[in-house]
Amino acid sequence: MTKPILSTHVGSLPRSQSTVDLIFARENNESYDVQAFQAEMTSGVASVVQKQKEAGIDIVSDGETSKISYATYVKDRYTGFSGDSPRNAPADLQLFPDFLKKLASSGGTPTYSRPFCTGTIKSKGNEDLQRDLDNLRLALKQQKINKAFMNAASPGVIALFLPNQYYPSREKYIEALAEVMKAEYKAIIDAGFDLQLDCPDLALSRHMLFQDLSDEAFIKIANTHVEALNYAIADLPQERVRMHICWGNYEGPHVCDIPMQKMFDTLMSVNAGQLLFETANPRHGHEWEVFEQRKQDIPDSKILIPGVIDSTSNFVEHPRLVAQRIQKFVDIVGRDRVIAGSDCGFGTFAGFGAVVPDIAYAKLQSLSQGAKLV
Repeated sequence: MTKPILSTHVGSLPRSQSTVDLIFARENNESYDVQAFQAEMTSGVASVVQKQKEAGIDIVSDGETSKISYATYVKDRYTGFSGDSPRNAPADLQLFPDFLKKLASSGGTPTYSRPFCTGTIKSKGNEDLQRDLDNLRLALKQQKINKAFMNAASPGVIALFLPNQYYPSREKYIEALAEVMKAEYKAIIDAGFDLQLDCPDLALSRHMLFQDLSDEAFIKIANTHVEALNYAIADLPQERVRMHICWGNYEGPHVCDIPMQKMFDTLMSVNAGQLLFETANPRHGHEWEVFEQRKQDIPDSKILIPGVIDSTSNFVEHPRLVAQRIQKFVDIVGRDRVIAGSDCGFGTFAGFGAVVPDIAYAKLQSLSQGAKLV
């Protein structure tokens, strides 16, 4: 009963305005100083790692500082992407058009390129990835931190945001993505960091891309995504791999979210030793019950990382509430198999985020304090 509950989060964190400006200069093909860009990313990672340490977070990340978003960054690292695809509003926002209009008029909708896949996907080289790895390694050394993770997009989420116009089928597109992403996943592990695979395609895409399908038909598609993902990580140590599932990191009704009860088997079938999922927001806060009801179906090798703070609200959760949420999962699988996490990231898209940066770190501090209370 004395082993501490560790704290972590989903990955992305707010970026400074100077970082955002340079990222969008590159995104919009504007002229910018490449050396200044690289120096800004190095200092940006150093800053977010320091802030995570000050907040008491045990397992940190680089905040996805250099990335325009958690999925579309791949267009800058791989060939085969061009143009700009149309946006599909999630089904729940379509049900409430006044709220959708409010989001759009308030500037809450991220604006960045979502190209199609229009050619063969090949690596442009690993320079961007290597710089990310070097920046995180340097920041950890400066802060004397030993444990960190780095995010990477799953094949399924890339297909969600960068639609296929080249490969003969969606399945072939997913297979091609799994093949090229293998090297990125391995490089992160080889650098000494845990790999986090971001997989909103296993939940969000139900009400975003596959609105016309039944839940059962969607689950079959999601399972094919898992097969491709498992292929891509087959040679990696499962205990070093984290996987995050979510229903969309936005404030909204979320009345069209497919329930965890239906996605539970899919989640457990991923060959990752650590599973991150939402349980803090009002739409999914009750779903700890699913894990309790099916605890016999949770493999002993799995570590659960439930989201115990919300990433779309500026409420700062009280540490006691955080502790209560963590305790539910400790009671299910034991304290050795629980790490406290966040529902999603606080900087999913560069320059956009519902939570004010200072409050994001206050929430992370409450997360770490709550973990210590368990």
